[in-house]
Amino acid sequence: MGYPEYRPRRMRANATVRSFIRESDLRAKDMIYPLFVRPGEGQKTPVPSMPGVYQLSVDMVAAEIDELVELGIKAVLLFGLPHHKDEIGSEAYDDHGVVQEAIRAIKAHCPEMYIITDVCMCEYTSHGHCGVLDENGYVLNDPTLELLAKEALSHVRAGADMVAPSDMMDGRIAALRQALDRAGFVNTPIMAYSAKYASAYYGPFRDAADSTPAFGDRKAYQMDPANSDEALREVALDIEEGADMVMVKPALAYLDVMRRVADEFEFPLVAYNVSGEYAMVKAAAAQGWIDEEKIVLETLTAMKRAGANMIITYHAKDAARWLQSDHACLH
Repeated sequence: MGYPEYRPRRMRANATVRSFIRESDLRAKDMIYPLFVRPGEGQKTPVPSMPGVYQLSVDMVAAEIDELVELGIKAVLLFGLPHHKDEIGSEAYDDHGVVQEAIRAIKAHCPEMYIITDVCMCEYTSHGHCGVLDENGYVLNDPTLELLAKEALSHVRAGADMVAPSDMMDGRIAALRQALDRAGFVNTPIMAYSAKYASAYYGPFRDAADSTPAFGDRKAYQMDPANSDEALREVALDIEEGADMVMVKPALAYLDVMRRVADEFEFPLVAYNVSGEYAMVKAAAAQGWIDEEKIVLETLTAMKRAGANMIITYHAKDAARWLQSDHACLH
């Protein structure tokens, strides 16, 4: 029986030869680890729906940073739980808010850790929506932009390296870029949550960040999961307004969108491997139904293959450990 001259199995014979032609390379430095900071002292509060994830008081953050450095993870994404909430989320832009204090603490302890901050109002507002509401409960776009700009400036003045607006208000990238530039922060980049879908995969995050809306949902400002052409329009707008990186969120159910964005724009692209994706894997692994290590590394590699340069993931610490081990290769 004749065979074609090229026999692909020759390059699959063992882990070393497979690594020679691997097209998508997952590394610890590609991952950004989300951190939830909260008021108080000595606090390390588990998030029940996200095993291994905690809300940390500022004094507990240094130990977490040391662990990330040891694992080769070079960036964190900060979320804050405020002391109190009000209608306009005023603690979001308080220069002594919990995120601002965490930034200072991290930079004092480990200046080389790259700090990205989530810029949004939902964790800070009493109603749990991402901006200022009118009398009918509708999020007002332009008044919200003013508060987001104040929040971003407060984070950068505290020492943040990059800001990441996640609110999905129209014109937010231009508003933040203008505010940062006017204040002299022309070199501070913006990571845009460009294609952020109104997804059911965010449930556990709302436990972690205490950001469940008090009424309604966020479909009036987050994207319809049925749409991908719209994602390209959102990305194009954010790039035009001054974004330095764009994001697709969630990642796993939107790999097709990620691939389209990567092909269309050839622009720095971030995947957000969100809380629901993390929780499903953890729950199945706890039952012994899946091999957690192989599932996680395969999933994160798929995000790289779809075009992501960076991945925000709660799996980052585990994945980095596995990548350091002798069993890092996918078989």
